[in-house]
Amino acid sequence: MPDSVTLEVGGRTMVIETGELAKQANGSALVRYGDQNVVLCAATASAKPREGIDWFPLTCDFEEKMFAAGKIPGGFIKREGRPTEHAVLSSRQIDRPIRPLFPDGFRNDVQIVATVLSIDPELDADVLGVCAAGAALALSDIPFDKTVAAVRVGRDEDGTFIANPTLPQYETGGIDIIVAGTSDAVMMVEGGGNEISEEDFLGAVEFAHGEIKRIVKAIDQLVKKAGKKKRAYPVLGVNSDLDKWVRKNFGKDVAKAMRIVEKGQREEAFAQFNVDEALARCGKKDADIKALLEDSAASKEFGKIVKAMEEDELRTMVVDEKIRPDGRKADEIRPIWSKVHYVPRVHGSGVFTRGQTQVFTAATLGSSSDAQRLDGIVALDDKRYMHFYDFPPFSVGETRPMRGPGRREIGHGALAERALLPVLPPKEEFPYTIRVMSEVLESNGSSSMASVCGSTLALMDAGVPIKEHVAGVAMGLILKGDKYAVLTDIQGLEDALGEMDFKVAGTKKGITAIQMDIKVQGITLKIMREAMEAAKKSRYFIIDKLVETIAAPRTELSKYAPRMIVIKIDPAKIKDVIGPGGKVINKIIADTGVTKIDIEDDGSVFITSLDGESGDKARQIVVNLTKEIVVGETYVGTVTRVIPIGAFVQILPGKEGLVHISQLAPQRVERVEDVVNVGDEISVKVMEVDSQGRLNLSRKALLGSSNGSGDQGRRAPRETREPREAPESREAPVPRDLAGAPGAPPMRRRRRPQGRRDE
Repeated sequence: MPDSVTLEVGGRTMVIETGELAKQANGSALVRYGDQNVVLCAATASAKPREGIDWFPLTCDFEEKMFAAGKIPGGFIKREGRPTEHAVLSSRQIDRPIRPLFPDGFRNDVQIVATVLSIDPELDADVLGVCAAGAALALSDIPFDKTVAAVRVGRDEDGTFIANPTLPQYETGGIDIIVAGTSDAVMMVEGGGNEISEEDFLGAVEFAHGEIKRIVKAIDQLVKKAGKKKRAYPVLGVNSDLDKWVRKNFGKDVAKAMRIVEKGQREEAFAQFNVDEALARCGKKDADIKALLEDSAASKEFGKIVKAMEEDELRTMVVDEKIRPDGRKADEIRPIWSKVHYVPRVHGSGVFTRGQTQVFTAATLGSSSDAQRLDGIVALDDKRYMHFYDFPPFSVGETRPMRGPGRREIGHGALAERALLPVLPPKEEFPYTIRVMSEVLESNGSSSMASVCGSTLALMDAGVPIKEHVAGVAMGLILKGDKYAVLTDIQGLEDALGEMDFKVAGTKKGITAIQMDIKVQGITLKIMREAMEAAKKSRYFIIDKLVETIAAPRTELSKYAPRMIVIKIDPAKIKDVIGPGGKVINKIIADTGVTKIDIEDDGSVFITSLDGESGDKARQIVVNLTKEIVVGETYVGTVTRVIPIGAFVQILPGKEGLVHISQLAPQRVERVEDVVNVGDEISVKVMEVDSQGRLNLSRKALLGSSNGSGDQGRRAPRETREPREAPESREAPVPRDLAGAPGAPPMRRRRRPQGRRDE
């Protein structure tokens, strides 16, 4: 039997157990939550450190198995392959809170694999992956400082915070925030809301941390029962003599270089601090130091020491001297300029530049069938709005192979997407699929928030009626002992050497997206509150800059954008529009020149065209195909065939009726061809729809008498006249619905009574 602990979280039972599965890993844990959710996590470390690296080789994978939801993958390939976007984002949510909690200098490969074995499709298991990873590491013999857990926060209809809400509760509560942390502090925040206030956000974080403490306490209880003793893994350090020598000989140079305002010049100065320069500075008394620097392994320590000196100098400048590397104040934003409609062919475009960070964003409009179809274990709707983020190497003056997007690009795109979602118009008002692409052209910090600003510009330029301007800013934190400084609009150096990257996006009404990563062992709510207030002030300032560029969405779409017409039909008539094998709908597209016609199960028909005229034609055809025939109404139809007793007229696509020869004209008609022929367009009135759905039409009812006296002299409709009895010697008249049919008796002309004037 496995060892386990049990607690209640969000009104559901959480069971954390170990000792039964994945026992060859350094540590493993199984988390059961509610009735259907089961996540297994295994933590494994290599026996020896990886040689020749100066970074921690941690890999986190969130494995979504389709069997967990009782599904078989769609498409031709029937096994899981490349991870979904949701799996990538969930993997990042595991990595970010646990990475800072490994010892400095730990260089053994560590792999965290969280596998979803069973899932409630309406209850996301990503936070369970964080809890399972925290438990697996705590139970393992891998060195790990503190136990980690995570909780998703939502709200019910009365505004009360709830833990781990279902997908429908995301919509009703207007908030979806994931918080990860230890028993002492918050390590990571990810999520957003429908323009929520700073106080609501901080309240959600505080509520989540209370739940996290309970989960961490339960995991620690399990560790006491079944945890392994931590092994003594080697930790990479630096030679104390070398550290002392480098600080003495390069201290002033590092301090001077750190104060160079321009990024390129500053990086060029830092590049001079290399092993060759250190060897050149070695004197006769530095033979031992020279020997260390000539050793390939020790030479890597030189770079690590210089980086530590840069961090220390940055702390001194920012915290003690109140000076930032580029000369700004702590709450000062870099210069901003922006433009819209930067290129002519795209449907909407914008360029946003803040300091040395620049993003070009393009917005493209498409039909409903262009929405991204999601095939995963979570019951997510197709994505009508997509935001993608690219970070080419030239944006930072580097070269590297150009391949598919990495986890960072996917994460930044998802963050910007989350920021804009709350202000998008509903599908009923703006039925287009929207794809936004942000290309980072220059980067010196906060490119993801620049892409949020650029997206606002591009969407408004495209004529998408978004409700508000959305802007974002990245906040930073520099710690020095008990003192700290919160920085606004951090640049790359402050991000790399600082302790926090806190991104906040939203409108003037509230927050729509937020992401916080910590490089230390957590921060307090006091620091978060201070950062939130500074971010709010900065967000307002940036929004004012966006308004100067474009105050509101354009009232007209680009001439290159498709036109969309939406109509609603009876779902029972969808088959009439599609036709057998799509024959009818394909003919409409071919005849009218529209690009697409998409039909949803509820009867919504989306007609996409490059011009309004073709769209109107297609709309009229669809309306006619699904229109109900009403007795007494007039229609313009086409004669499809002629028989001796009348003409068949198609008044709507697929719907035709008979105009009897007696109903062709006010006067007597000898031959049908004397009045109409095949292909003629005539106006007719629906006189009757019989029990079998056959239509009886009349042209005569719409025409005046032969002498031009209007209705005077017009023969009364057949149904109002008293029927005459046929003479016994005369054959009974043939019913008109059988006349002309094979085997029917021949038609015989009846003589009119003497003295009756022809009509």
